[in-house]
Amino acid sequence: MDYDEKFMKEAIRQAKKAAKVGDVPIGCVIVKDGLVIARGYNKRNAKKTTLAHAELLAIEKASRKLGDWRLEECTMYITLEPCQMCAGAIVQARIPRVVVGAMNKKAGCAGSVLNLFQIPAFNHQVEFKNGVLEEECSALLSDFFRNLRQSKGKTV
Repeated sequence: MDYDEKFMKEAIRQAKKAAKVGDVPIGCVIVKDGLVIARGYNKRNAKKTTLAHAELLAIEKASRKLGDWRLEECTMYITLEPCQMCAGAIVQARIPRVVVGAMNKKAGCAGSVLNLFQIPAFNHQVEFKNGVLEEECSALLSDFFRNLRQSKGKTV
């Protein structure tokens, strides 16, 4: 298992926590100097707020831990390509590298719908790698939504 897979596995563990509490299974970890400094998982339903995305929660924890809003020496691992809100927060936090499991063709803003990570006019661009443990990350989401539809009496 390589370095990126190791930390994506931790993001997957976070995503599974979200699924257990009925939230969309998206997980995130932030790594600095080879150590996880922050973890987050989707809590939109639990907290009843649009802002409780895994990435935003992890950025907040990492900033508190480091005592700075700039996360310039960190790498973020996320199970799903970030939305426009989270991609913007990643750019604002100056995170230099993001590793993603599955792409989000309907709302992803790291290349699927838009690419907020590579806008030359911004003062910060983000190195991006995708497809790390993609099958496992995609399966988490597919299984979650299939189970949700079935529990509501709908079939696929």
